[in-house]
Amino acid sequence: MKKLDASPRHHEYVTLQAGGKPIQAFVVYPEVKNKATAVVLIPEIFGLSAWAKTMADDLAAAGYVVIAPDVLSGMGPNGGGTDSFASMDAVTKAVSGLDNEVVMADLDAAADYIKKVPAASGKLAVTGFCWGGGKSFAFATHRKDLSAAFVFYGPPPSDADMAKINVPIYGFYAGNDARINATLPATVTAMKTAGKTFEQVTYDGAGHGFMRAGVDPTNTVDGNKTAREQGFARMKAELAKIDKMPAGKPHAALYSPVPRKKPVSAKASAMQCHDMNMSGM
Repeated sequence: MKKLDASPRHHEYVTLQAGGKPIQAFVVYPEVKNKATAVVLIPEIFGLSAWAKTMADDLAAAGYVVIAPDVLSGMGPNGGGTDSFASMDAVTKAVSGLDNEVVMADLDAAADYIKKVPAASGKLAVTGFCWGGGKSFAFATHRKDLSAAFVFYGPPPSDADMAKINVPIYGFYAGNDARINATLPATVTAMKTAGKTFEQVTYDGAGHGFMRAGVDPTNTVDGNKTAREQGFARMKAELAKIDKMPAGKPHAALYSPVPRKKPVSAKASAMQCHDMNMSGM
């Protein structure tokens, strides 16, 4: 949390209404002169953790107004959210059991709010990591005013749902993540068959959860750090293209039928996002 505490950017918590229930969300504003593209950030299976808030702040530092909803709002002890659970295992179990329709309603509430704040330009993107990566892919099948979706090592939606996507999907995957990577060939085929844009990069030498692991002081895998740097640079480059487009128009991109790989490191990693050091982030 030290990095977050030291951030010069404005942070705030807002209460939204989703499906007749209140949800809490963390909002970060960039220090920029002009109105900014809004980004909905969907956390990992750990809920609205310190790392998720820090990632939101990192995106705001790049010039974006960011909202990260607490999908466990009201579901913890005494009606609390992520912070109220007794253990990370309890958080993981609770997030794993969330109904997809409820999650989509929460994300809609977050998107509706952040898109309309005075500092936002009206352009909207979504990103997610791990569990949230899968939900960012799913949100693109559901939400029609997105400019792009950035999926970090998350599972895909069904083939039928992919047909509903009308924006480019940018995928970020780890070379040492057989569980998720096993889904990629079918995803590439299904997206191509549906005529959708799916541009994916696999970062060799990185493990699942490299966006967290890459800034974890206990990380010993060079591939995670490099994947974090390259992946974040790629995301910011695509967001910069959205910045230049008129509001209300999807970000145009060409479908790349051949999965691209960026060599990152030959070092293997069995580390998962569930195994990262949660303190000090």
